[in-house]
Amino acid sequence: MSLHQQLIDRDRKVTFHASTHLRDFAHGDAPGRVITGGQGITIVDKDGREFIDGFAGLYCVNIGYGRSEVAEAIYEQAMKLSYYHTYVGHSNEPQIELSEKILELAGPGMSKVYYGMSGSDANETQLKIVRYYNNVLGRPQKKKVISRMRGYHGSGIASGSLTGLKAFHDHFDLPIETIRHTEAPYYYHRAAEQQGMTEREFSVYCAQKLEEMILAEGPETVAAFIGEPVLGTGGIVPPPEGYWKAIQAVLTKYDVLLIADEVVCGFGRIGTDFGSHHYGIKPDLITVAKGLTSAYQPLSGVIVGDRVWRVLEQGTGEFGPIGHGWTYSGHALGCAAGLANLAIIEREGLTQNAAETGAYLQRQMQAAFGDHPIVGNVRGVGLLAALEFSANPAKREHFDPALKIGPRIAAAAMDENLIARAMPQGDILGFAPPLTISRAEVDEVVARAKRAVDKVADELTRSGELKAS
Repeated sequence: MSLHQQLIDRDRKVTFHASTHLRDFAHGDAPGRVITGGQGITIVDKDGREFIDGFAGLYCVNIGYGRSEVAEAIYEQAMKLSYYHTYVGHSNEPQIELSEKILELAGPGMSKVYYGMSGSDANETQLKIVRYYNNVLGRPQKKKVISRMRGYHGSGIASGSLTGLKAFHDHFDLPIETIRHTEAPYYYHRAAEQQGMTEREFSVYCAQKLEEMILAEGPETVAAFIGEPVLGTGGIVPPPEGYWKAIQAVLTKYDVLLIADEVVCGFGRIGTDFGSHHYGIKPDLITVAKGLTSAYQPLSGVIVGDRVWRVLEQGTGEFGPIGHGWTYSGHALGCAAGLANLAIIEREGLTQNAAETGAYLQRQMQAAFGDHPIVGNVRGVGLLAALEFSANPAKREHFDPALKIGPRIAAAAMDENLIARAMPQGDILGFAPPLTISRAEVDEVVARAKRAVDKVADELTRSGELKAS
């Protein structure tokens, strides 16, 4: 037995893995892999097998693997101060400098940064801020938050409730009572063209559905709306034309705060510093994580806009110190990693690379899969891309879920030493490579993905599961 297999067998006995079939993994019926290193856009397992990571971990390793300068920044900070809490006005130099940099990138209208460890805890913080904000303003009934079907905002009790995906609700008694979900901006999935809708008309439809929900709930009870600039785990879905303008008009009309969840899009992923900049979103609150440190250290942030900050100050003036805190908020090592990461992004022009090489990725994906017999939709923006599979692309027919087409193609890609992600609630394969990717590496990603898709299409044809349209 190889050392790699011995490690996997030990792991099966002791570890509770995220998003895993627990029984199959624990009993050896699902694969495992021990990752030992990485460089650029590739990772290496214990056997020395090298994979192109077409998903940057979980959309997060934006600067790529093996960046020694980040490790050195963490080490240098650890040698001076590894940790002290940030309660009651305590701080550290990396936290101060990182906050200044984040606010510079976020742009006008944003005031302060509160730190956590993950996007999930950041969105828990968002919900507490929203409640506190309306209590200070004497509106105790204005507490409901509207998210969207297929949105992803975390895996906690409250953040998991904001998430609009079935697997994160079923058997966990979610969502909690104050969370609602409105229409997803999923033009292809809703087959809007077949209903005679243009993208702009579909955006108006989504805004109308939101307004109907606000009116049905009572505007005096609806506090906030949360959305990702581009749907991430819900299928990597860029919004239809005019969507965010139409949505923001409704929110303004009913005095509803806007929370932009930038955990995936923030820090360059779609070719701008924030997804909000790309789509003209003017948020009151912003959630960041992932690309903030490129996952070299756990760190998240809540960026608080001026409008909300004024009310938070008013509240502590009336009620005393705010009753919210995490032990590791503003952790010095996380902030040092964040500073080094953002310096690399700026110095190497990675946001611009995401725009330019991202546009190349979109063209190459369209050329390779635009008329493929099992691909219904090719979509994306910047360095986010997805293929949605269909049994009959012309009619947008879904495959039988029992065929598990998305996971089968992801497994076939793994056979090609390419990591792409099978997305939940549909037969969708997602791509989000490091922002360092080159055009030549894009070509290799697309070629490997094409071989994987062709392999599964051939299997379906031979088995009779794919009929000629």
